[in-house]
Amino acid sequence: MGLLLTVFLPLSLAIIMFTLGLGLTIADFKRVVVQPKAFTIGVIGQVILLPIVAFALVHLFGITGELAVGIMILSFCPGGVTSNILAKLALGDVALSVTLTGVVSLLSIVTVPSLVWFSVSYFMGAAAPEVNVTSLAISMFVITAVPVLIGVAVRHKASNIAEKFEPIMSKVATGLFVVIVVGALAANWNVFIENLPTLGPALIALNIMLLLIGGGLARLASLDGDEVKTVAIETGIQNATLGITVGALIVAGSEGLTAYSLPSGVYGITMYLVTIPFVLWVARRG
Repeated sequence: MGLLLTVFLPLSLAIIMFTLGLGLTIADFKRVVVQPKAFTIGVIGQVILLPIVAFALVHLFGITGELAVGIMILSFCPGGVTSNILAKLALGDVALSVTLTGVVSLLSIVTVPSLVWFSVSYFMGAAAPEVNVTSLAISMFVITAVPVLIGVAVRHKASNIAEKFEPIMSKVATGLFVVIVVGALAANWNVFIENLPTLGPALIALNIMLLLIGGGLARLASLDGDEVKTVAIETGIQNATLGITVGALIVAGSEGLTAYSLPSGVYGITMYLVTIPFVLWVARRG
């Protein structure tokens, strides 16, 4: 388990983030200016509304301690490669999806460490472990921002190679994601079984509400149909691998994945139960 935490988990996240960067182009970042309205609505949904909804549901379902912190960590995470794939399946604006995922992923280096510190202090009280915000930010920069930027550089300098290997890397990233989710559940199996009756419904409710809120917000902003689908998916889908990794980074020297990572691990399964029917429904509606 020590090898999983110190080597496999950070390396896997780095590969997943590199895959994300491989799908980004310089034009994707320019889209922030070209499509400012759609981008701004997407950021509001992900960075502001998502944590607020998660905070409310944690209290509504009576979830406390490490699991409450774990749900909040998940809500702080950006979308991932999965959200881009689902946006494509939903016939949404894939370019907007990629832009939102890329930019918010880079922004999370600044937002996530401070928000994690707040959540640990709020939900754990006197039992809260010390969270080194600077150390967490540096770790996130190394295993998220650096691989994304390397992927962008490879795409920019060798676009033919990048386009050839991106589908392969996406499959590798998906495989690593499955292994990480299984590892998170296995490491906390007793806690998982004990809390599943509450944790499962809470995460499913979170997923459903965010898809609806994201889509509703986009419609209120009069975005077009493809943008509405994309904002809904980007608001409702989080990078569970990043959530698991951040949960593991909170307690330095831990012998195994802690309960902080468990909600992201469970979400890695429940999100497909919610989003696949949603994606099929919106794709059918065109």
